[in-house]
Parts: sequence; structure tokens; C-alpha cells
Amino acid sequence: MNDNRQKSPTKRFLSVIGLFMFTLYFVLGMIIIFWSDFPIRMNGTYRILFGVVLIVYSFLRFARLWQNRVNKH
Repeated sequence: MNDNRQKSPTKRFLSVIGLFMFTLYFVLGMIIIFWSDFPIRMNGTYRILFGVVLIVYSFLRFARLWQNRVNKH
């Protein structure tokens, strides 16, 4: 299943952007959860819930990216 064909520059760029967006959403979710003096005033429960939603969304993006990578081979 491991062929030696390289990805096109466009596909490689989109993969890098996908990984960047996964990281961005994950880190943003962690910041929102653990930064106690978050500049936007939110109830603690809503802040944690919003952070968890962002983290779950980041993993959904990563799963879709992984699925596309596996299906292309």
C-alpha cells in the first residue's frame, strides 16, 4: 500500500493547512478552558463547554483529514 508517488504541491499544502487548523482549534479550546482570566466574560460552565466543543471539532477535522489521506492511497 506504500507507493512512492509524491503528493502534488496543492495536496501537500492542504494537508499542512489541515494540520495547522487542527492544532489551532485544539490549542484555542485548551486556552479557553484553562485561562481563568479569559478576556471575554463567560460563565465557567459555558467557557468549559465551549472549549470542549472546539476540541471535539478539532478532532473531527483531524479524523476527516486522516480519512482523506488513507482513502487516497
